[in-house]
Amino acid sequence: MLYVIADTHLSFSVEKPMDVFGAKWENHAEKLRENWIKTVKDGDTVVLPGDVSWGINLEEAREDLLFIDKLPGKKIIGKGNHDYWWSTARKIEAFFEENGIKTISLLYNNAHFAENTVICGTRGWMNDFGIKEEDERIFKREAARMELSLKEGEKLKKLHPDANLKVFMHYPAVFGKFINYEMIDVLYRYGVTEVYYGHLHNVTDEQIDKEYLGIKFHLAAGDYLGFQPMRVESRQL
Repeated sequence: MLYVIADTHLSFSVEKPMDVFGAKWENHAEKLRENWIKTVKDGDTVVLPGDVSWGINLEEAREDLLFIDKLPGKKIIGKGNHDYWWSTARKIEAFFEENGIKTISLLYNNAHFAENTVICGTRGWMNDFGIKEEDERIFKREAARMELSLKEGEKLKKLHPDANLKVFMHYPAVFGKFINYEMIDVLYRYGVTEVYYGHLHNVTDEQIDKEYLGIKFHLAAGDYLGFQPMRVESRQL
């Protein structure tokens, strides 16, 4: 089975208490561990689209990544806005090998096939205080990375023609008045119908956009899910 959960915000090696953001974050790492073990089996796959660790480098993120590695199942992780530890894919993969991390793969300018699903994605981007020139560059860069991932996904789809296609991002592509048109254009052109994302905290169902231009969006932030990995439906919606 395929699951998703974003925004684990682990901090075993740094002082970053999350309960300052509300009671639901108290002992959230233990809640995540217990719920994960109850839900995920060794043969399953879990996608974590960003904000995995508060570590500012790989050494600080080591214990957080080892925590994820020891949990059941295979894991595919993407980059979030707080994943400052994220380096080049080559350096991260070398770090994994050096530290015996064997169950984690990266979702970064590539695609994966697992649980009869082609898994694509990128970080994405959104602006909170009006679009600046810097934002425009990042929107275009992230859209290009999404297209690169989806092109890799097309190759996997040829090998597995009956597979589903799912996209996993850290940032929402649509939220209220914000619409990432560059990203929406790529998703629409490649026929994406389902996107799972994180980043948003302390939001209600009424505040999130669940569909746009026939694309269904699913919020998978850890606190929104109660730190319970969410099942990704195997069928196309």
